[in-house]
Amino acid sequence: MSHNSFGHLFRVTTFGESHGPAIGCVVDGCPPLLPLTEADIQQDLDRRRPGQSRFTTQRQEPDQVRIVSGVFAEGDGPQLTTGTSIGLMIDNVDQRSKDYSDIKDKYRPGHADFTYDVKYGIRDYRGGGRSSARETAMRVAAGAIARKVVPGMIVRGALVQMGPHKIDRNNWDWNEVGNNPFFCPDAEAAALFERYLDGIRKSGSSIGAVLEIVAEGVPAGLGAPIYGKLDAEIASALMSINAVKGVEIGEGFAAAELSGEENADEMRAGNDGRPLFLSNHAGGILGGISTGQPIVARFAVKPTSSILATRATVTRTGGEAEMFTKGRHDPCVGIRAVPVGEAMLACVLADHYLRHRAQVGVIEPRWPFEG
Repeated sequence: MSHNSFGHLFRVTTFGESHGPAIGCVVDGCPPLLPLTEADIQQDLDRRRPGQSRFTTQRQEPDQVRIVSGVFAEGDGPQLTTGTSIGLMIDNVDQRSKDYSDIKDKYRPGHADFTYDVKYGIRDYRGGGRSSARETAMRVAAGAIARKVVPGMIVRGALVQMGPHKIDRNNWDWNEVGNNPFFCPDAEAAALFERYLDGIRKSGSSIGAVLEIVAEGVPAGLGAPIYGKLDAEIASALMSINAVKGVEIGEGFAAAELSGEENADEMRAGNDGRPLFLSNHAGGILGGISTGQPIVARFAVKPTSSILATRATVTRTGGEAEMFTKGRHDPCVGIRAVPVGEAMLACVLADHYLRHRAQVGVIEPRWPFEG
């Protein structure tokens, strides 16, 4: 299987299966002398970890990460990156492979079972094997390192829609995100989500969601105008997350309803002599290059395909069958996708930061009217 890596200068390669002994990743290109401990990574993994509420899968994985290479501490000094490959490992400890024995010869509707089998001629039916969202734990681990690469960068995410129910943006409060199990920035919407998802969960069904990721403190000038567009690579990274079916930057699809006057982000001279944008419809990216404004990306996650309802399917031998999915599954997989989306955006920005530094030799943008 190819294509287990993403990124260029900051490059992440993941490995492992849902029901294998462990999952892991190798991070190449991380600069030396950055402080890095397992605790730095664990705090992000704990936000993605399953089994933390009744609204996520009850698989009990502690997701304890081990750094197995790429760091060094001299004497009593801090543990620092060495500039070599950083190896990370997480043991799988709560697999229940027997839950999947009934489907080994059947294709689950909505899953990658059929496409995986038709491509490789073999599949690990225990939780989807390599195609399982279990792999995203390693993306979150890599994202924790990526956050350290870009000085002053803050990447945060939130769930802004569940099924047909959207947040009230007038109520947006980043401090509220950690106060509910949905990563929701609107306390009133979070209460609604709780009642709504309880009904979905008890019925054995599932529902989709929309997530918004915002990166602040990103310098202007990252990206390239043709094949290295920053927004294109962000879209590719977010679309690579399991169950994601749509990505938009800034206004996204809503821009189709705006006039040119409404959509253009007008500028004035700021007090520091640099341009001051009066709006951010572009989501912090113009012509594939960052503007220095917050980068805003949203992605839509489909309903979890593993539900208790009986559905029609076929077998590997071409027969028709009916099935329902056993096991422990998320009624809304979008909830735990928030830290995954943050990690993917952080990794793309770290990669482009290093590429920009390598190409132009500086990070501070060259403001044209500064002389």
